Amino acid sequence: MTKLLDKALQTVRQLPPANQDEIARAMLNLAQVDESDPEEIDPAHLSDVMEGLAQARRRQFATDAEVEAAFRHFAP
Repeated sequence: MTKLLDKALQTVRQLPPANQDEIARAMLNLAQVDESDPEEIDPAHLSDVMEGLAQARRRQFATDAEVEAAFRHFAP
């Protein structure tokens, strides 16, 4: 185990049980190697996901300024 992971686990041990379980589920989800079961996409968002993939194939990415503006929009 790396020092960073050990530190993270020590920190998580100090949290309430519900928070520990939430983090554990996220860790297990991230650590899953089996890619045969893809995450489901809400049909309402499918066209947006497909457009995003098409933009990525065309190498059309947001500029640093656009990303920063988006983060500012959601920041408290």
